[in-house]
Amino acid sequence: MSDNRGVVYIGPGKVDVQSIPFPKLENPQGRRIGHGVLLKVITTNICGSDQHMVRGRTSALAGLVLGHEITGEVIEIGSDVENFKVGDLASVPFNVACGRCRTCKEQDTGVCLTVNPSRAGGAYGYVDMGGWVGGQADYVMVPYADFNLLKLPHRDLAMEKIRDLTCLSDILPTGYHGAVTAGVGPGSTVYIAGAGPVGLAAAASSRLLGAAVVIVGDVNPTRLSHAKSQGFEVVDLSQDASLGDQIAELLGIPEVDCAVDAVGFEARGHGHQGVQEEAPAIVLNSLMEITRAAGKLGIPGLYVTEDPGSADTAAQKGNLSLRFGLGWAKSHSFHTGQTPVMKYNRQLMQAIMWDRIKIADVVGVEVISLNDAPLGYGEFDAGVPKKFVIDPHNSLKLA
Repeated sequence: MSDNRGVVYIGPGKVDVQSIPFPKLENPQGRRIGHGVLLKVITTNICGSDQHMVRGRTSALAGLVLGHEITGEVIEIGSDVENFKVGDLASVPFNVACGRCRTCKEQDTGVCLTVNPSRAGGAYGYVDMGGWVGGQADYVMVPYADFNLLKLPHRDLAMEKIRDLTCLSDILPTGYHGAVTAGVGPGSTVYIAGAGPVGLAAAASSRLLGAAVVIVGDVNPTRLSHAKSQGFEVVDLSQDASLGDQIAELLGIPEVDCAVDAVGFEARGHGHQGVQEEAPAIVLNSLMEITRAAGKLGIPGLYVTEDPGSADTAAQKGNLSLRFGLGWAKSHSFHTGQTPVMKYNRQLMQAIMWDRIKIADVVGVEVISLNDAPLGYGEFDAGVPKKFVIDPHNSLKLA
């Protein structure tokens, strides 16, 4: 067993499926480890965060193997692995975490202190996140397996629900984290900025948490139509009516209890003219305007320390023109950062297994082959209301 293929970043706007080395039980520095496992990838998803790199908006170098949303079958275990055996099916949190440092012990696995020499936090197949090889591939290595992996029970049932369970590695916990940190609860009125997969996952999570009304905003009419079909209220930010006015039409007042930014740093302006131009601070500023006094903002949308592709000089260095004084005056709470997937994935797995949430339908999961990954990247970048799930071994057809 020595063949492996992966989705490789070639340059701005280009990915290719290429032969890559078969994984070894080694860390990115080449040191042999006993705490890892090798997985045969069952599903691996294309994420909006991947698109930031593929668009050339980061310092990612050509040759990077992409993919941080991974579900797989254990095919080899390291000498120190005790809780997994060959044949187990597992979900891989996108956070690479050691389980031993202070932040891991406090459940802040998104900022593990040991897995990335450059800074806190590691991830698979992502720029500046520790050099861990991505999982949009046939096979991948997962370190600290006893800590990182979530075993999926009842294999046959798990395979029946794999289109939903594949979302446990990132977007469902990320959307849920956004809703939880925004303070969503029974009876809440919630605004979600962004009708992409993470925004829809946040909307579905808000409904799971008991929200009374969930409103999703975007400039993409196709994505808004899909959100509407899933039972969410929508506002069209390409219209000249302000966000507050559109919310007032729905709720009678121009404010909500809770708000979630599921867009991040590549946001575009509002109104007919504004959507043609990037406005990297517009989402955060608009959320401060429409969130009630003493409300909370959950911010799972990605923001970067540097954005070399931005037309805004300040944004190139990670600086945004925030109306922070408005948020201060309204006593807003802001929660940012990588989602600590392990804080939520077990509970969300149970919600899926017991049909409490149909996340694959909500985010528009579409299964494609590994060979079709470049086409999936192209369609996703064009704004289709789909979540592309790669099935490298045709496992879903064989299930």
